[in-house]
Amino acid sequence: MQTPATPPMTKAVIPAAGLGTRFLPATKATPKEMLPVVDKPAIQYVVEEAAAVGLTDVLMITGRNKRALEDHFDRAHELETVLEAKGDERRLALVRESSALATVHYARQGDPLGLGHAVLAAEAHVGPNPFAVLLGDDLIDPRDPLLARMIEVRERHGGSVVALTEVPEDRIHLYGCAVVEPTEEADAPRITGLVEKPAPGTAPSRYAVIGRYVLDPAVFEVLRHTAPGRGGEIQLTDALHELATTGVGGPVHGVVFRGRRYDTGDRADYLKATVRLACERSDLGPDFRAWLREFATTELPPAQ
Repeated sequence: MQTPATPPMTKAVIPAAGLGTRFLPATKATPKEMLPVVDKPAIQYVVEEAAAVGLTDVLMITGRNKRALEDHFDRAHELETVLEAKGDERRLALVRESSALATVHYARQGDPLGLGHAVLAAEAHVGPNPFAVLLGDDLIDPRDPLLARMIEVRERHGGSVVALTEVPEDRIHLYGCAVVEPTEEADAPRITGLVEKPAPGTAPSRYAVIGRYVLDPAVFEVLRHTAPGRGGEIQLTDALHELATTGVGGPVHGVVFRGRRYDTGDRADYLKATVRLACERSDLGPDFRAWLREFATTELPPAQ
């Protein structure tokens, strides 16, 4: 139960300043966040996720050549007028949907100094309030409500909450890794430390950090004095490690996510995400699945 002393969270921060170099040349003139997953840009799925749990005050941290993001979440009066004149109510609703999801604000990161630096750029907008950070490369299936559970854990324990997923031991070095201790809630361990991309064989657990965070505003003061880490960037993982080990801003908990998650930050995984989501669509799925079965059995070359 919310109390007057604990106002509901309403603010979400979405870092969107990356250059998307893994998707060149498609991202030479188009922000990677605007690449379509079926028929919606990836960034819209993320804003929908935030809005579904009441985070309707959204700040996007952008950089150069990101004007398309602002246009997408703005009204398109000329297009709406054309669709209205045609009586195309279905497409009109789709066009208006993105601008009605949330109140979206924008701030420039300026120098590309890492995720921690991008989060710090949100301080003036967020103020002294807890807030969520959603990374656009991770799309979370709405049937598996991760953010709602994270907010619940924050309301119960205070502090900050980090989304975790269990990965194979031979892949944990690719992620930020959490040092955890169990609590009475099996899916919400206490985090006592974090390591950014540990050397192979040195990881303290198989719990990898994925792109959802619910943060206490104390993180801003920590980020201000966090030195650049791996890659010369200010790592959010380093700041969270300090919060976890010092107790500043309250405890740090994890939420272990075992639901459906689609990675759009890698070309092969982006294609897999598009296929999975298309297969599950009621309007596209039946025909697409039938074609996919035929293609897989008759046109694919045999495995080598």
